[in-house]
Amino acid sequence: MESNKSRRNFIKKSAIGSGIFIVPRNVLGGTGFTAPSDQLNLAAIGSGGKGISDIANASVNGRERVVALCDVDFSGSASRSVKRFPKAKLYSDYREMLDIEKDIDAVTISTPDHVHGPAAFYAMERNKHVYVQKPITHNIREARMLTKLARKQKVVTQMGNQGGSNPLLKMVQNWVDSGRVGKISEVKVWTNRPVWPQGVEMPSPNASLKPASLNWDLWLGPASEKEYTPNLHPFNWRGWWEYGTGALGDVGCHLIDIPFRTLGLKYPKSAECSVGSVFTKMWSPDYHPEGCPPSSLITLNFDSTKKSKSPIQLTWTDGGIRPPHPDIIPANSDIGGEDSLNGVLMIGDKGIISTNINDSSPLMPKLYLYDGNTEFGPEIEEMPEPEYGHQRKWVDACKAGFNSKEHRELTSSFDYAGPMTETVLMGNLAIRSYMLRKENSNGGYDFYARKKLLWDGENMKITNLPEANQFVTRNYRQGWKI
Repeated sequence: MESNKSRRNFIKKSAIGSGIFIVPRNVLGGTGFTAPSDQLNLAAIGSGGKGISDIANASVNGRERVVALCDVDFSGSASRSVKRFPKAKLYSDYREMLDIEKDIDAVTISTPDHVHGPAAFYAMERNKHVYVQKPITHNIREARMLTKLARKQKVVTQMGNQGGSNPLLKMVQNWVDSGRVGKISEVKVWTNRPVWPQGVEMPSPNASLKPASLNWDLWLGPASEKEYTPNLHPFNWRGWWEYGTGALGDVGCHLIDIPFRTLGLKYPKSAECSVGSVFTKMWSPDYHPEGCPPSSLITLNFDSTKKSKSPIQLTWTDGGIRPPHPDIIPANSDIGGEDSLNGVLMIGDKGIISTNINDSSPLMPKLYLYDGNTEFGPEIEEMPEPEYGHQRKWVDACKAGFNSKEHRELTSSFDYAGPMTETVLMGNLAIRSYMLRKENSNGGYDFYARKKLLWDGENMKITNLPEANQFVTRNYRQGWKI
C-alpha cells in the first residue's frame, strides 16, 4: 500500500512541477479503468476450496492485481485459481512467498483452520492486510493475539463470515433496537453439521498413499509431526482437533454472529456442555478425544447488554439436533432456514426473531409477536455482487487505509471478529474439557471436568478448573509457534 501511495504522490508532484497536463485515467483507459499504480497487489494463502472465491472476489473482476498464489497442492481445486490468474507466481510455503514478494499489499487466507492464525500473524508482522476465513484462528489465544496485532500494525482485517455484510441484518438489528421483541433473554442456535466424518476413530497414517503433488509437511504446519494420513486433506480435517474446530468452527461464526452482533454481546461468563456418544460395544462409549463428537449441546451465559437489559443464555446444538418448535410459530412453518436445518431463534418477552444461517444462504428473517403481528423479510435475496461484497469492501478499506471510513464500516474486522471468534471457540473449549478423564481406584475413569466452566474473558482463563486452560491455546510444532 505505501509503495502504491508513493507512486501516486510521485506522479502527482512531478506533473505539477513540470507543468504537464495529465489526461484523466478514465479517458485513457475507458470507464472503470484502474491504473496499475492504484491497484492492490494481492496474494492467496490457500488457493483451492473456499480460497477460489475469496481471491477471485478480492480481485474484483480484475480491478486488483493477483501477484502470487500459495497452496500445498496445486493439482486439486487450487488449479482453478492458477487458471484464473496465470501471471501469478506460485508458492507452496506462505513464509517464502511473503519474504520474496515484497510488493504484496494484502492476502486472503483460506487454509484449514489450524493454519489461519500462524499465516495471518506472519503476514501482519510484515504489514500485510489480511482477509482470513472463519474462524480467524484455531484457538482463543491466537484470536486475541491477532486482534491486538492488527491494531499495532495498523493493518486492515476482515474475517470471512460473508453474511455479516448482508444488508438484511439491518432488519433484524432494527427489530432488536426498536424493542419489537422486548427484552431478549434466550437465544437458540443450531446446525445440521457435521456433514463430514466425526465422532469416529482417526484414520491410520499411511505414507504410501500420499499424493505426489501434496506437500504434507507444509499442510501439517503447526500441528504435530506425523506421517501422511488419508482422508484429512482437502476437507475432512474439520473433525479433528489438531486441524479443525468442528461444527462450531465451520458455521458458528455465521450463526452466532447474528445474536452476537445484534445484541452487542461480549465475552461469555460461563460455558457448559454435553456431547453425543457412539457405542460400538455394550455399556462402553467410544472414546476419541482427538476428534470432535458426533453432536453437542453448548450453553453460554452472557451478562446483560445495552441492547437487551437482562442476562442472555445462548444454547448451541449441532449434529442435526434442533430446539423445540415455539408455539408462536405455525407448526407447518420452518424455524430458522429451509427444512429447519440451521437457524437462530432470539426469544424476547414480546415475540421471537427467527433467521437462517448467515453465510450466503437466504437470511429469511421473520418476526413473530405475541400480539399476533408478524413481519417477514424476503425468502429470496438479491445479491448484486458476490457474497454481499464482503471481500470487495475489505479491498476498498485496504486502499483507503487503516481507520478510514471504509475500514470502520467493515462488518468483521478483527476488533469485532476477534471477540466473536473467541466466543465461538469457548464452545470447543467446553467440549474438550468435557472429555478430560483420569483413572480411578476401581480401574474405571472419572470424567472430572463435566461441570459449568467459569470464564474470565479479559484474562482468557477458566477460573474453576485450571486443567481446562490447556485448550485456550495449543501445542505448536517446532518452527511454527506464534
